[in-house]
Amino acid sequence: MRNFFKRFIPHKDHIQKQSGMHLLSDYLHNPNIWHLHRRSSAGGAAVGIFCAFIPLPVQTVGSAALAILFKVNLPIAVVFSFFSNPLTIPPIFFFAYKFGSKLLGQQHQQIEFTLSTEWISNTLVHIWEPLLLGCFILGSISALITYLLIRLIWRINAVNKWANRRICK
Repeated sequence: MRNFFKRFIPHKDHIQKQSGMHLLSDYLHNPNIWHLHRRSSAGGAAVGIFCAFIPLPVQTVGSAALAILFKVNLPIAVVFSFFSNPLTIPPIFFFAYKFGSKLLGQQHQQIEFTLSTEWISNTLVHIWEPLLLGCFILGSISALITYLLIRLIWRINAVNKWANRRICK
């Protein structure tokens, strides 16, 4: 499992050069956020998925800050924060808004998204509460599922490796 993550996570130097990371530069020297083991990998993935549900363009910096705070793998947190991208953002925030509206007992509105200051001042002002609630709850549930799934996959991989070692002897 470790080799799988090593293939896909960015190198320490690449992350430190990203825009916005200069805010966290004093904390990037902690070796715990670079270790690659079961707990730190699962925690990093969970932090990244949780931050992917933040409805602002600060997912990467947010995932890095939380990874440092919780001392989990920073590169994995950053990679998993890219779960929200231009293709996935509309369905994620649509379902988060519908879920939040249902929880708050509000009637959800038909909303057409356009990235403009007019849309933000006229539409986002009215939907921010259900959107944030839905994002927080769905992000928390997704983070928990991601954490447990990575731990389970890591465990199964370790058991299989031990079984293969016994067979080879």
